[in-house]
Amino acid sequence: MNALAAPSRRRADPLIEGDYLFTARNFEQIAETLRAHSGIALTEGKATLVYSRLAKRVRKLGLPDFDAYCALIETPEGAAERNEMLAALTTNVTRFFREPHHFEHLRRSMGPQLIEAAKSGARVRLWSAACSSGEEPYSIALTLLDICPEIARCDVRILATDIDPNIVARAKAGLYGEDAVAPIAQPMRERWLSVDRSGAEKMWRVKDEARALITFKELNLIGEWPMRGLFDVIFCRNVVIYFEEDTQAFLWRRFKDMLTPDGRLYIGHSERIDVPGYVSDGLTIYKLAQGGVR
Repeated sequence: MNALAAPSRRRADPLIEGDYLFTARNFEQIAETLRAHSGIALTEGKATLVYSRLAKRVRKLGLPDFDAYCALIETPEGAAERNEMLAALTTNVTRFFREPHHFEHLRRSMGPQLIEAAKSGARVRLWSAACSSGEEPYSIALTLLDICPEIARCDVRILATDIDPNIVARAKAGLYGEDAVAPIAQPMRERWLSVDRSGAEKMWRVKDEARALITFKELNLIGEWPMRGLFDVIFCRNVVIYFEEDTQAFLWRRFKDMLTPDGRLYIGHSERIDVPGYVSDGLTIYKLAQGGVR
């Protein structure tokens, strides 16, 4: 056997033989496309997940096999399908007030000074850097409104971004089921959400006062950032764990350059920052080191 031919042959070996043949080469192409466009790294242990989610796309597109699907996502005409692939392969696990200690810190440590600054005419900006279906930025908005109901009259804005345009549209709608809003304290829910009975089941819609604080945008964290001003608060939680170590470090450095001198970065419970210039301000909460490297 020609030793040089072995790797190529291995890549063509079947990983899964279901309705469609799924080879190691198919997996490698999909994983590389996902990494190049989003920074997300997939190991071969995710092959079954990739197959189960993308076989539905192959079927819906009427393609004969995964070879045809991989060819499509590599073409300019495949841009829309790359977005569908990304949506299929990312897990949008979120909920209102997830990791409650972050919102308690926002309420007690950051909120009062931000509100005082806003009332004096200062510009205050917060960023939910992977907003998913919107529970995180709305939780930020509800926290600020609960401290100061008239905060919307000041120059306070929350930027909420995600790479998936479909999930951004869902977030912007601000419509949630009964189970989703359960973590919201009842007084807060009754003040800042309203019941929507336009559909078959009872839903809750975030009221205009909270929605007015938030701007939803599509944004790729490893792409260009069009924002020019600095942020007083950045939430980027349970996203960076899906990136390779060098991409993680790259993002931590970028966030550092986007924080005001007294800003805070809130990260996920499984994440740690190991680049210079940050110091801890609590469990998975970071601020800039005084005189540290920006």
